[in-house]
Amino acid sequence: MDKGTLVEFQAKGNSRLGVLDRPEGKKNWIVLDDQGQSHTVHPRTFTFRLDGPVFAPESLCTILTESAGYVDPSNLEVAWELLSETNESTAPAALALLLFSDQGAAFCYAAHQMLSADKIYFKHKGDRYEPRSASQVQELLHQIEKEAQRKAEWEGFLSRVQQRLVGESVEWQKSDRPRLELIEKLALLGEESNQKAPAQEVLSAVGRGLGQESAFNLLVDLGVWQVHENLELRRRQIPVDFSEALLTMAQYRLGNPPPDADANRLDLTGLKTYTIDDESTREIDDALSLETLPNGQQRLWVHIADPTRWLLPGDDLDLEARRRCTTVYLPTGMVPMFPLELATGPMSLVQGEVHCALSFGVLLTEAGAIADYQIAASLVKPTYRLTYEDVDEMLDLDIQAEPELLAIAHWAKVREQWRQQQGAINIHMPETSIHVSQENEHESIEIKVLDDSPARELVAEMMILAGEVAARYGQDHALAMPFRSQPQPELPPEEELMQLPTALVRYSAIRRCMPRSEMGITPARHATLGLEGYSQVTSPIRRYTDLLAHFQIKAHLRGEPLPFSSAEITELTQGVSSGAYEAILVERQTKRYWALEYLRRQGLDYIWSVMLLRWLREGDRLGLVMFEDLGLELPMRFERNVELGERLQVQITHVNPRQDIIRMAEMAIAANEVDAPAEVSRTHTS
Repeated sequence: MDKGTLVEFQAKGNSRLGVLDRPEGKKNWIVLDDQGQSHTVHPRTFTFRLDGPVFAPESLCTILTESAGYVDPSNLEVAWELLSETNESTAPAALALLLFSDQGAAFCYAAHQMLSADKIYFKHKGDRYEPRSASQVQELLHQIEKEAQRKAEWEGFLSRVQQRLVGESVEWQKSDRPRLELIEKLALLGEESNQKAPAQEVLSAVGRGLGQESAFNLLVDLGVWQVHENLELRRRQIPVDFSEALLTMAQYRLGNPPPDADANRLDLTGLKTYTIDDESTREIDDALSLETLPNGQQRLWVHIADPTRWLLPGDDLDLEARRRCTTVYLPTGMVPMFPLELATGPMSLVQGEVHCALSFGVLLTEAGAIADYQIAASLVKPTYRLTYEDVDEMLDLDIQAEPELLAIAHWAKVREQWRQQQGAINIHMPETSIHVSQENEHESIEIKVLDDSPARELVAEMMILAGEVAARYGQDHALAMPFRSQPQPELPPEEELMQLPTALVRYSAIRRCMPRSEMGITPARHATLGLEGYSQVTSPIRRYTDLLAHFQIKAHLRGEPLPFSSAEITELTQGVSSGAYEAILVERQTKRYWALEYLRRQGLDYIWSVMLLRWLREGDRLGLVMFEDLGLELPMRFERNVELGERLQVQITHVNPRQDIIRMAEMAIAANEVDAPAEVSRTHTS
């Protein structure tokens, strides 16, 4: 190389154009740039060199200015089309001649700038540039287009986020959904999210913290989630909405039901028939009648809604119900197993309307055992829709105008006594109903304690009776159908139980010993119910295993092959039972969330009466207490020795429903400003 050669070199990470001035040592050169500054540069770092003409440093500004006017990347596409035909490589000087018909310094340097910046048409190899293949160029252009689209979508998303955060209305785009889902996963799973890093990138970009709580708060601020979003429902991925296709199918079935396979239904519309439910119940799946036979005997009828009239095994409605497993009952409302148009319409036993049912007729002995029974696909016409409160009042007043209802109540008591003799285990713990309603922009929380009223016991006994009849039918005819059983528990000795101070403490101790019930296709004893066989059949609108039993029983009654084999019933029962258990966990945790929210709203000054039911960890003075006014059971750590059954006055010192934390202190201790109890979470009560 000679003095005056035009070169491009790197200085502090930037490309500079310069002129060689003089050698420096054995390998380096002193280069003068367009500002007249000198740089010591090794020749191997030169990125462009134009030999031949001798250039003065003063010409550099002119070359830079002129070359900038010739830099047009679109020219490279023209050159690529020409050179790719012959697969001919090029260099800056050759490209300058091809594009500009001139190899002057400005033209050559412009060609170099285009080639060195190009990532599409040419690839650098040695001191030359080879044209890429057409397929490579097409793929690179596609990638660049996708990257530009991603960038535009990202910038659009950030813009919409900022708009929403300042209160403006925005319409989220389809491309926003994946980014919002990243935030949702972090809000749901925290550290366990497998996409935590990209979620935190979004949080950082909008100026938020990187944790789980920040993710949740952002979703609330964006209006994507509600303040009281049901995270447990989302974590367990329980479907809430039905697809448009399924809703369309349900609407079609309303006017076009499949042919009734039970064309010769038993007409029971002449019987006085009662439905007894909570006032808010929408899926009315059972009704009761009493028939007096010519010989004076009384036959009990338990009518169960027949949703199989409106679907076929394996159709889309059946498969969707199978996927959902059960109706989920939450304080904020229910998540139905079937579309509501069907579930609360023709599938339900609506007062004054003729509906299809599966009816269980039973004759009992005076002691309460089953003397005879029959099962029939039927037609019923509910006469009265009654609430539990209505029936309690009618029974209390001994309303003689309804002798059928009084007789059903009598037989319910006989049945309860009979089951007691068979070893049934009664656990009378208060059941709590929590209802959340929307009032303007705020939620109203109502908590009611459901007592063991005569009406509830009546209905429960009749449902248990139908379950025993179904199991007996299944066993007598060797049907593959779901049976529910429960192993015999190992209870404390009677004398030990009687030493416990109150009935609630005793029931709590018994409940703790009870094993979980089991599902299978073989009938077995159900310890709590005191029955040798039991099959749930009374809620086919809201429990899929009940629906399976209906499919099997009805097919057998018609003398047809069963729709499901033993292997299929086993597989379905296992899968559905697992899904139903997930739903139970969601129901429990959602009720707990709203219970804690209710307590939070009462304030820290509110005084509650609680009773110690049992110890969770006695050594740590961690016990389970019941809020007697609410029927709620929650953990509490004590600062002194407390006896089982002891009643205390407590105040809430801290409660966080979202984190599932509650701290309580006994009133006297709180007044003395003793340190608050440690945090207690749901893991202590599981």
